[in-house]
Amino acid sequence: MAKRPSPISATVDFDADGVQHGFLKLPISVDESAWGAVMIPVSVVKNGEGPTALLTGGNHGDEYEGITSLLKLSSELRAEDVRGRVIIVPCMNQPAVMAGKRTSGLDGGNLNRSFPGDPDGTVTEKIADYFTRVMVPMSDVVLDLHSGGRTLDIIPFGASHVLEDVEQQRQALAGAKAFGAPYAMMMFELDAAALFDTAVESQGKVFVATELGGGGTSTPQSLAITERGVRNFLVHYGLIEGEVEMPDAPQVYLDMPDASCYVQSEHSGLLELAFDLGDRVEMGEVVARIYDLTRSGTAPVEYRASRGGVLAARRHPALVNMGDTIAVIADVVDSLD
Repeated sequence: MAKRPSPISATVDFDADGVQHGFLKLPISVDESAWGAVMIPVSVVKNGEGPTALLTGGNHGDEYEGITSLLKLSSELRAEDVRGRVIIVPCMNQPAVMAGKRTSGLDGGNLNRSFPGDPDGTVTEKIADYFTRVMVPMSDVVLDLHSGGRTLDIIPFGASHVLEDVEQQRQALAGAKAFGAPYAMMMFELDAAALFDTAVESQGKVFVATELGGGGTSTPQSLAITERGVRNFLVHYGLIEGEVEMPDAPQVYLDMPDASCYVQSEHSGLLELAFDLGDRVEMGEVVARIYDLTRSGTAPVEYRASRGGVLAARRHPALVNMGDTIAVIADVVDSLD
């Protein structure tokens, strides 16, 4: 049975030249507003024929590097600077952004675990459906800006995935490198089925993801990397003119071949990390210790690295529960090709 059209409507004309700022409007009915709407900001900058780039931030509402950078870009990018079309959605999951949380303040939904979505589902599923069936089909390349949010700190990298389509993978990897972060990553996802990444890649589109810091905030350094990376992305795929600007130090290539890269807690307590982000870790070294908060005089539980590599991510809060990812160790490789 065919799905009905999305209930979301756009107040912008995606086919009109020039610069437009408007909303993706999703009708809702809640206690505070019987006939209300979720208003997702969107900007469209179009100049004639050419490729379409979709830039998204706020897929998770507590990841501020992408949100901030795209809000700035939306007020600065001019039509005469563009060849083709740039669609900017700084706050993809607007209810999560307004709540300052990873998940929606309306239905608790995690947008990046809700694809391909459902026009008759929850608010979050309706947003996912609109991007799957409307926004992605009109796009050629997609950049989804992430960071660690409130619970993770992550080294800055552009990322792509291993794909069945070799040419699609090549184009995405080239974009991940051209983003120009200090690191480029071939990323392994623990469960990719309901990700935005998969919704884009399954339509044959080029998808580049990022991780750019975390801790539920941004820094001048993380924003500088993000803003340079967004510009590099647009240059690389031919949307704007210019040269790709790479970091001063040589870019480090990282690979996450399987789930063993993730160090996950089997205990609850107080977390002590033994390494800083970006440090080299040898197999067998103690990566973290977890202390029992319910009694004194007990030794911590030690977590050792099952592989060598770089500490690519770590848990941000010191309090940890069973099942939390406390560290991610990625392989350092000479090439990702």
